[in-house]
Amino acid sequence: MHEKSIDLLNHSVADELSAIHQYMYFHFHCDDQGYVKLAALFKRTAITEMMHVEKLAERILFLGGDVNMEPKEPVKRVNEVKDMLQMACAMEEASAKDYNKLALECSANADSVTKKIFEELVGDEEGHYDAFDKELDNLKRFGDKYLALQSMGQDEISGHPA
Repeated sequence: MHEKSIDLLNHSVADELSAIHQYMYFHFHCDDQGYVKLAALFKRTAITEMMHVEKLAERILFLGGDVNMEPKEPVKRVNEVKDMLQMACAMEEASAKDYNKLALECSANADSVTKKIFEELVGDEEGHYDAFDKELDNLKRFGDKYLALQSMGQDEISGHPA
């Protein structure tokens, strides 16, 4: 009875796992380059995506399924900040669109609880998109000066303000 919802939820777990891995990769590279604010944004977003996996997994188990913990895609080796932000925007936009479709599918299958979970995820993904889009806009408006400002005043050992 719930096989369709379990499949949709596991599909979403795979997407979220891919996002977690990609955002942590971006976090590591931004942190290494001294872009503390961007590194923190990618890390916070990855942690939120982890909470999404937890919510999805709990629902899968409740419905009697098993959680597939395989990411959908391998990490893409993107090292330029502009490219990272563009990729993050595209990922979040696609996720919001997918979750809207999945919510409608769950509604058609009379699974209102899973529908509600997907609807909540849409809001989170749109928030992530907005944060990445703002950073991309700042980078376009201010160029390399914006990145330089992020690395100034950081303690070289801890990465915290000096």
